Amino acid sequence: MPEQLTLYLHKLSPFSQKVELALIEANAPYRGYHVDLVNKPEWFTSKVNPVGKVPTVTYGGPSVDPEEPSSLSAKITESNVILEFLADLYPDSGLLPKDPVSRAKVRFFIDASTKHVEAPLHDFVRGDGSYESVLKGIEFVQGLLEESGDFAVGDHYTIADACISPLLTRLKIITETDIGRFPVGLGFKLGEELKGPKFTKFTKYVDQILERPSLKQTYDKEGVITYFKTLFVRTQ
Repeated sequence: MPEQLTLYLHKLSPFSQKVELALIEANAPYRGYHVDLVNKPEWFTSKVNPVGKVPTVTYGGPSVDPEEPSSLSAKITESNVILEFLADLYPDSGLLPKDPVSRAKVRFFIDASTKHVEAPLHDFVRGDGSYESVLKGIEFVQGLLEESGDFAVGDHYTIADACISPLLTRLKIITETDIGRFPVGLGFKLGEELKGPKFTKFTKYVDQILERPSLKQTYDKEGVITYFKTLFVRTQ
């Protein structure tokens, strides 16, 4: 029998989603427990993650009620650390390739998508970053994609794909709804620019990734849109 694995997550968190994507793609048995981050239960910070952040995974120990986590289970935090843990835990899943060079490429893609897509996009939607920085970051990541194939690295879904997938869904929302604290219309403009020939390879990758069953299973589009409308209200 496999060790128990419980994922504490928030359903609208892109960081939680990337971990759940990896679990589903690995066909891993797990329990998901949604944590209300507004009314965080006391036991979560005292017994699971003292910082109170999701995602957090408990692994091993007895199979218990998620609200009564065992002190015998390992508590693993930070989404990208959890992705590596899952790849190690399920080595036959393909979440990390066997080849050392390909493994390095996966790790570099994760680092690049975090620095060059996640950070600029987050700043942009908050009204603190530039339109040009988002485009430049997407162009950088596009340069890492291979000419053929459906995935970030090689011919199999890896944690690199899991890491960037939630960012791609948020990018699509921004370009289709113009929700954000950036100047009105700039989200639509970004979407039109990404449809151009310069970003053909990137948009092809995005379209393929967004059709993955695992993504559709873990993505609450309307929930994220509602959350964005609440969080990123324009002040003028």
